[in-house]
Amino acid sequence: MRKLVTSIFLILAFAIPYNASAHEGEDHEHDEPSADTASPQLESGIGWQLIRSLEMGNSGKFVHMVLIDHAVYTDKTVYSAAINRLCRADDEFCRIRFWSQEKYIPEKAALTTEQNKHLRADYLVNKSAGMHHLRWSCSVDPDKAKCF
Repeated sequence: MRKLVTSIFLILAFAIPYNASAHEGEDHEHDEPSADTASPQLESGIGWQLIRSLEMGNSGKFVHMVLIDHAVYTDKTVYSAAINRLCRADDEFCRIRFWSQEKYIPEKAALTTEQNKHLRADYLVNKSAGMHHLRWSCSVDPDKAKCF
């Protein structure tokens, strides 16, 4: 048994790279996240990531706040991929707002003027109100008749 433990230790010692200078001069401990503090895995895909979903008041309806990779924010297929992942065809309500800079993504459902200025797209389905639209900022779609 001792020989087996020694063999496993040697395998692990050589399989995991060690960088002695990685924490040089640091004076702190690294705590492992506990099961209660670990955040759930958020949806994401190529070129996009769900940052948060915020409830609109107490309605039970949520707005998904999505970050689009700034390098591809003019590629409409990235937005479509996020919409297809976050909204189901049978959803009565689905709203997604998109930004390409995380610092402008709001912490609450209402937007400030600055957050609204940096919004790249707004997708809304509200079947009970007969609404279904995808609006683009003029930086994504420069057609002045369609963009905001």
